[in-house]
Amino acid sequence: MQVQSRLAAMTVLVTGAGTGFGAAIAYRAAQEGADVVIHYNRSKDGAEATAARVRGLGRSALVVQADLSTWEGIRSLVRDAFAGVGRIDVAVNNVGNVVAEQQSWRDLTQEWLDRVIDVDVKGTLLCTHEFGLRMLDQGGGSIVNIGSAVVVRGSVRAPQYAASKYAILGLTKSYAAAFAPTVRVNVFAPGFMETATTLARGDWRSGRRERLVSDTPMGHIPGPEELAGAALFLAMPDAAHITGGLLLADGGLSMVGA
Repeated sequence: MQVQSRLAAMTVLVTGAGTGFGAAIAYRAAQEGADVVIHYNRSKDGAEATAARVRGLGRSALVVQADLSTWEGIRSLVRDAFAGVGRIDVAVNNVGNVVAEQQSWRDLTQEWLDRVIDVDVKGTLLCTHEFGLRMLDQGGGSIVNIGSAVVVRGSVRAPQYAASKYAILGLTKSYAAAFAPTVRVNVFAPGFMETATTLARGDWRSGRRERLVSDTPMGHIPGPEELAGAALFLAMPDAAHITGGLLLADGGLSMVGA
């Protein structure tokens, strides 16, 4: 696949870029000509591996550790990232928690509820808040919040996950209006992807994958690298008139009306 240099001369920060979708987005950003800031919390080896792949393309890579479940951790990430690279043109807020070990709504616990709300809702909101402040000061930027197609279909397995992703729509629209026209804020909402986390889930191994493939018009469950370019599209010049928007990418499983 030939990749254009649509992010040339830009710096892209991706949270949770040590594994899975975040790693794929970081690498695709480098393929598109960007320098990359790679955030991780616990996946240090994965983050360093992502950085090595980025540098292998001739782009620079800065690795930053931070716990995004606290406001101070997010402020630390923002401080360290801007101190290291000077300017961030695109921030992709990818970190989320799917509580993969939860197999039914009946299994909901206070700990699993708090974990999802703290990371997916509070973390995404505060990352948008803090990166947006800096981008306003620098005179421009774009923020892509990673949501989920679960906002269309809900989640029998983990209702708090669906609630958190729906919250991301509300906070994205709010900040898009607040930051316009200087900083754009959008949501990229993928469906199921075959990441290591998904492949390890009990329901995935007991027939759910096959049912989803059958129900999906495109007849395919993609890997993260197949969707990374679509997520980054929202930060590219071609999307310059899109803010407060939602881009759904789930192979047609959740077709919605206008």
